[in-house]
Amino acid sequence: MSTLVIRGARLVEPDGAASPPVDVTVRAGRVESVAPAAAGAPDAAALLDADGRLLLPGFVDAHVHGEAAVLDEDVQLAMLRQGVTSVVVGQDGVSWAPSPRPGEATAGGAGTEPGGSLHDAAAWASGYFAAINGEHPTFRGGPVADLLATYDGTTRVNVGYLAPHGTIRYAVLGPAARPAARGEVDRMVALLADALDDGALGMSTGLEYVPAAYADEAELVALTSVLAARGLPHVSHMRGYEDRAGPAFAELVRVARASGAATHVSHYHGPAAELLGYVDDARDQGLDVTFDSYPYLRGCSILSMVSLPTWLPVADVDATVRALRDPAVLDRLHREHFPALADLWPRVTMAAVPTGPAAGAPADEPAADLAWTEGVALPDVAARLGLSPADAAVHLLVATRLRASCVFAQPPTNSPLSVRALLRHPAHVGGSDAIYAPVGGGGRPHPRGWGAFARFLAEHVRRLGDWTWHDAVTHLSTRPAQRFALAGRGVVAPGAVADLALVDPDGVRDEATYEDPRRPASGVDDVLVAGVPVLRDGRLTDALPGRPLRPARPAPTTDTRRTA
Repeated sequence: MSTLVIRGARLVEPDGAASPPVDVTVRAGRVESVAPAAAGAPDAAALLDADGRLLLPGFVDAHVHGEAAVLDEDVQLAMLRQGVTSVVVGQDGVSWAPSPRPGEATAGGAGTEPGGSLHDAAAWASGYFAAINGEHPTFRGGPVADLLATYDGTTRVNVGYLAPHGTIRYAVLGPAARPAARGEVDRMVALLADALDDGALGMSTGLEYVPAAYADEAELVALTSVLAARGLPHVSHMRGYEDRAGPAFAELVRVARASGAATHVSHYHGPAAELLGYVDDARDQGLDVTFDSYPYLRGCSILSMVSLPTWLPVADVDATVRALRDPAVLDRLHREHFPALADLWPRVTMAAVPTGPAAGAPADEPAADLAWTEGVALPDVAARLGLSPADAAVHLLVATRLRASCVFAQPPTNSPLSVRALLRHPAHVGGSDAIYAPVGGGGRPHPRGWGAFARFLAEHVRRLGDWTWHDAVTHLSTRPAQRFALAGRGVVAPGAVADLALVDPDGVRDEATYEDPRRPASGVDDVLVAGVPVLRDGRLTDALPGRPLRPARPAPTTDTRRTA
């Protein structure tokens, strides 16, 4: 349908109050007009009765691990029932593109000579982040343009992509555990430029993951200078959080100052006064710094990330599994690494533990069946296995080929007051950090993928008053759209893209829990993407209007009342 009228909606005023009822006409994917509600039925080909609900611009989830999940209907439902209409993937420096197309990579991947062959970064990323990004149903390698094409008319939400630094680095250097040589940096710069030409919204780094952990500042400055020239952000999982946040943030400031690139910190968490001091100091220096956070006190990651040291080749699945079978390696882990994790083990609960044969296992060794561990605290898993928590973690990693993921309680410095202080800051945007794997159900994932944005509204607007409704729109839609140069999004105004959500201000709430994490939220029953209804009365329609998002410099918004 080309024309639709949303009747009797309320917009959000700058003071957070709801406007008098309005009729919003949508034509050809954009808002055509916003006018006082007319008496009687408007003359329109289609009519959507708002019944006094708030009409908000669709939310932009600034941090999602959804490269495969966004093609799954249940995940789309989870997003849309929170009002999320656009997601930004390619996070933490690891995803599938750019990479050689199937058959183009060399086995050794020379990678260092100008014009030489590249390593198969797509296959590497698929193995390393299998428990985070899942498996794409069709993409097996190629440029960013090829990956973006898989989201064109195949999903109900829009998908933006960050060029992942770790993937680019692996394509050029493979698993090399060293700083890049000048020629290798030049090749990475060329790959990044191509990715941005293809439509990437910026570049992500995962400096706590390998191989990005081996990158020096000269490499980062060279790459972020490419971003600065195009006005696109560097989005970073820093080298450390909590007690390591200070030096990690300082590194990002040095890189930003040297390159001129805007900087966005992923899933910022910890002692708010300290963390916000770093942000304020950087912004006072004239640096463009923002960050995202989610409204939970528990995180989620792959078990190898939280339990193994970087001196193990954790991004090389086969090599790490072999190492974890080596008694000498295990002895070193128990002497040098595991003792420092004594306070971590009680905070870890298993999320997804796929069953299957482990790499390098004897032919007659049966596949491990460890699905029973999902949702079980690691010390309890260890007790049932008759192992120490550290040895239980090693057992799970070997049995799943590092594909096990876990939910873990953050340290006490990530307190409810800290969460609230971070999300009130003017540099904050909303991000779920959702991990939906295993796609298609199963496991005990973190509930943030099903509830983060609804929790922002129910907890921090309605119950605690940290935000007004206008603030919520700013943090969850307007500001992330500006951060990623998504022109025409983040507002309800004539000419804006009609990504719209009708929200019941009294009924919106998250339903997902750690015990039952896949329950969709309540209170958002009607959503449009590009003017097309994709959620009606809480159910998915058959329309697939989602598109890959590409950056454009947004026009300044002058009518603040219409930023609702």
